[in-house]
Amino acid sequence: MNNPNVVFTNNLGENDIRMTKVQQKISGYFRSMEGAEIFCRVLGYLSTCRKHGVSSCQAMNLIFEGKLADFVPGLS
Repeated sequence: MNNPNVVFTNNLGENDIRMTKVQQKISGYFRSMEGAEIFCRVLGYLSTCRKHGVSSCQAMNLIFEGKLADFVPGLS
């Protein structure tokens, strides 16, 4: 409670899982476990990029070029 660097609420965490729930509501389910894992992996990557100041468009362009954002350790 005394550390000003810690966010006061958990809204960022709630916002991160919101799209998964919206996807479930729209389609009712994921067709396979693999599809759900891919969806979560892409969503997680884009969310992390956004938090590091990389736009979703830039992040996807990097992926299609076979690269990852600079903050991803050891994979780019």
